[in-house]
Parts: sequence; C-alpha cells; structure tokens
Amino acid sequence: MEKTINHVFRNRTRTYQNRLAVEKKRNGRWDRASWIEYYDRSRAVGLGLAALGVEKGDRVALLSENRLEWLYTDMGTLGIGACLVPIYTTLTDEEVAYIVDNAGVRVLVVEDPLQVEKALYAADKCPSLETIVVMDPDMPSLSNLIAFAELMQTGRDAHQADAKAFETMADRVSPEDLATIVYTSGTTGVPKGAMITHKNVMAVIGALDRIRPEFANDTDQAVPFLPLSHVFERAAGHFYGMYKGITSSYAESVNSVLDDFGEKRPTIILAVPRVCEKVYQKILMQVEQQPPWRRKFFDWGHAIGARISTLREEKKPVPTLLKLKYKLAFALIFKKLRQALGGRVRWMTASGAPTARDIVLFFNAAGIQVVEGYGMTECFAPATMSNLADYRIGTVGKALPGVEIKLADDGEILIRGDNVFKGYWKMPQETAEAFTDDGFLKSGDIGAFDDAGFLTITDRKKNLIITSGGKNIAPQKIENLFLSDPLFTHFIVIGERRKFLSALLTINLDQAQLLAERQGIAVDAPTDLLDHPDFLQIIEAHVAERNSHLARFETIKRYRIIKKEFSQETGELTPSMKIKRNVIHEQHADLIASMYADA
Repeated sequence: MEKTINHVFRNRTRTYQNRLAVEKKRNGRWDRASWIEYYDRSRAVGLGLAALGVEKGDRVALLSENRLEWLYTDMGTLGIGACLVPIYTTLTDEEVAYIVDNAGVRVLVVEDPLQVEKALYAADKCPSLETIVVMDPDMPSLSNLIAFAELMQTGRDAHQADAKAFETMADRVSPEDLATIVYTSGTTGVPKGAMITHKNVMAVIGALDRIRPEFANDTDQAVPFLPLSHVFERAAGHFYGMYKGITSSYAESVNSVLDDFGEKRPTIILAVPRVCEKVYQKILMQVEQQPPWRRKFFDWGHAIGARISTLREEKKPVPTLLKLKYKLAFALIFKKLRQALGGRVRWMTASGAPTARDIVLFFNAAGIQVVEGYGMTECFAPATMSNLADYRIGTVGKALPGVEIKLADDGEILIRGDNVFKGYWKMPQETAEAFTDDGFLKSGDIGAFDDAGFLTITDRKKNLIITSGGKNIAPQKIENLFLSDPLFTHFIVIGERRKFLSALLTINLDQAQLLAERQGIAVDAPTDLLDHPDFLQIIEAHVAERNSHLARFETIKRYRIIKKEFSQETGELTPSMKIKRNVIHEQHADLIASMYADA
C-alpha cells in the first residue's frame, strides 16, 4: 500500500519508465523528462541537498516559476524526508524573508537573478538560511550561492557511491511526517504556514481517485498553467496527476496558454473561476464586434446551449427538435470554444470561488463539463468536488470520500478528515482556534446544503454584510453577477452597517473601447473614457441591467470607478489573485465615504 507520495513516485516510475512524464515549454521549445529521467533528476537533487547537510524534517524553500527544476526539487526534497516550502515569485523581498525566517529554511532554491536578489535579502535577515541554489546558469559569484547543475552533480556522485541511499531515506518517511508548509495568501494579517503531512497528501489524491466516474487515467494529457506554488495546482495537478500517470506539459506562460493548448490538445484543464470568467468575457467581446445579425444568432445559440446544459444537469430527456437546434448551434458557436482549448477537453475545473451559472452553462454546452469544487490550503485544496455524472451548477458538489462536512449554528462550514492539516507552523494559539472541540476545521466560509446534499458556498464569514436595516447579504453572489458582464474586471460590494449597498469597480478598457466606438464616442486614449460623460452613461446602463436581476435590498445604489486595475504590486491582490478587501477599503476610504456623505 502506498503511504507516502515517495512510494507513489517510485512505483509510477517502475510502471511507466521511458514514457513521457513531464515537459515544460521555455523560449519556444519543450524541455522533456521521461518517468525514469524525472526520478533520476529528482534523486540527484535530493541527494545533493543531503550532501549540503539537509536532514529529515529540515525545510527547503523554492522560489521559482513553473519549470522542470521545480518538480525535481519538490520530489527530491520529499524523497530525503525534508519539507518543501513553496514561495510565490510575486512576493516582495520582505515577504520572502518573512517566510524563510519563520519556516527556518536552510536551503533556498531560486530561479533567476531577480529571485537571487530576494534570496540575498533574506540571507541577511534569516540566520537559518545557509545556502542559495540558483537554477539559471548566469549567477553572481558569491560564497553562499551554488548552481543547480552543481547540486545535481553532487547528488549523482552520491548515488554512485551508494545506490540505495535515496530509497533508504525515502522509506524512512512516515505518513505523519511533514511534506510541505504552505503559507496562506494573507488576505488579512501575516501569512500563516499550514503544515501538510504525507498523510494529508495521500488522503486528497486517494479521495479524488475514489470518485466515480473517475476524473482521469494514464491516457490523459494536461497543460498546467497555474503556478505550482498554488496549493490547488500542486495537489490536484502535480500529485494527483502523478498518482494517475497523467502526462503534464507545462505551458510557457499564462499569455501563451491558448497556443500551448492548441499544440498539446489537453483532455483535462485545471483552472480557477477567474480564468473561466476571462475566457467567457473574451468571447462576448468578440461577439460584440460582429454585425447585429450575427450577435442575434449568437444569443439564439447561447440560449439553446443553456437549455441543453440545464436538461443534462436535471437528467431530463432532450426533445428531438431541441437536439437538432443544438447540433446547429454547436457547429457554429460552441465548437469554436472547444477548438480554442485544443479540441479534446472533457472537463475543466472552476474551483476556489463561486462561478456564474451563465458561464458554467456556456462551457457545458461546448461539451466541456465545468467541475466545481471547494477547499482551502488547510485541507490541501479540495474538500468537496462535483461528480462528472451527478452535479448541480452553482454548488461545489459533495464531500470527498473520507471527508466529513457539517455546518455550525451560524452556517460556517466545518471539515474533518485525513486531508485536514496538522496546524500552523509555530502558531499554537492560531492552531487551537482553527478547530472545534470535536476536531473539525473551521473554514471561515458560510454555506448551505440543498435537499440532495450538495453544498453551496455563500461567502466568507468575515465578508458577510449586515446593513443598518439588519439585512444579511452575501456580497460574492452580487459580485459574480456583475463580473459576468465583460465591461467589469473587478467589482467590490460595500455596505456593512450602511443604509444601502455601494460598489468600487474597475473597467475592462478593451470592452470599453468597443462600446464607445459603437456609440460614436471618440477619445485620445481608452482611459479618457472613464471621465467621458457619454461613456459614464453606458456604465450606468450596465449597472442598471445587472441590478434588474437582484432583490431591491441587494441592488447597487451608488458606485465609484477605480481607474487603475487592482494588482499584487499595490497590495490589493494576493499571489493567488484573491481580493484583499481590507486593503481596498483602506486605500479607497475617501471614495467610499463620498458615496454615503449625504445618506
């Protein structure tokens, strides 16, 4: 029985040997590794780290974009019983130094000169950090820096001296040992290091494997593009993909992902809702540029697709005439979306946040089933998942096999199972506060079960708005409704202890230009539209249209336009692209106050 991810890695290598395991596109070409090469190189990294003095339980940090060396470092570190600490490359010098110091990292593996600067800053602040390993060959000549190639050669020499050393260390790892410390994004307060054991890892991938019909098999092809530092990509993509024997071709970048999809033709795609929203908005923008008759035809086909998807969801028969209409709509509309994603995709995820129903229906109509799920860093990503045969759009499915979920009296989702983390690194008080007396993890999310046991996420517990009139409002539902309009890129609902709801929003300037041109509004630069009275009337009309789908107490009475996109650099987004509401509220306090000045 496989009890650690080390056992999985060794067994899959024995099974698949010279078959392609992983590849990564860099500078227009694919760097490849068979299963045997993947294992040999990971072993070389692991033994190289051991030669540097890294022992079982020590922490090794990784600061890099996706590349094969990331995977080798991950599996090499775990193979010698050490603990990997992934760090987002978008973090600042100070944030990197905090994680390195807090985790007591001994070796920091970095990608390029930009990340070397952060590593050197951390080395000055963190007494535990002894060695910095640099992947790129161009690196400064400093005493505490060594090349990744040198690390691997040291490991290969160690393997020559003792051919059983790596396997011996890997076999000493127990299910209770730490596999990784994943630092939360920190939407509030300092990041906390979630301690994930090998038992947690195996519980997640084992649970996903037990769902029927099965999600994947060893003939599947993935083209991952989410960062490996993202807990969902590492759990469901990297580790589950390894468990199932999937071939993973890592995209060159997010910007090139559609080209990479076209080349590698994935059968499964791991994505988050924001990616689905952007693809959907891009399609709607393209439709906006078409002549009126084509737009009407798209709307007709869209409605047919939505009806077909709804009948499938409800497990009801499809009338013959509707089948014929759908066949035409698929050929002229939905087939293009499927082809844009490579032509073979069976399903794609939209996990991590609620996804607008219209978007899910659209993808489902194209024959690409959207799998909704729910989880968090503290349970190593998924805790629930939609079933490919039994699902309800707008829910996150049912609990994974072996996972218990119940609701507290206030609706908070509580989770218990072998997937739930060990606690927060060096934070005993926060760890104790994270659990109920009977051992359930407090998720911080509010949810509800429907009559068939499907879970719906209402919002973050801290995000729920209680108006001065006593209305309890979940802003996420309202925000998702507005974000299904391609004119809006971000939409933040405000209203805690206020008489009415207001919003801060950002505008998609590409879509804004299209709408302006159609109305004959001429400006020197797209940003000028945000001050143009005629275009402000267009925004007002779009807000009014979205409001028409809401109950009166949920409607947005006033709003302010933020003229710069929210970003990580300005502190408004986390590395996983979650909104930092407290930061946005602080930065735009004057704008918020202006909406209630006369209330």
